[in-house]
Amino acid sequence: MNVNDIVAAKIEAARIRAENAKRRRAALAAARQRGLAARHAQKLRNLNRVDTDTVANPEKENS
Repeated sequence: MNVNDIVAAKIEAARIRAENAKRRRAALAAARQRGLAARHAQKLRNLNRVDTDTVANPEKENS
């Protein structure tokens, strides 16, 4: 095994590590986006429920 083979192997290993890291970042970003969407949807549901409760029972508005 000569120096060029060793360098080529190291370059290939670095490329594989970089691809794996990129995939991990993409998976985490997708999970983060799903989590944000879920939190925002829940917040809107909660706000809608509060608005609906207030319209149905106006005395709760001052509570």
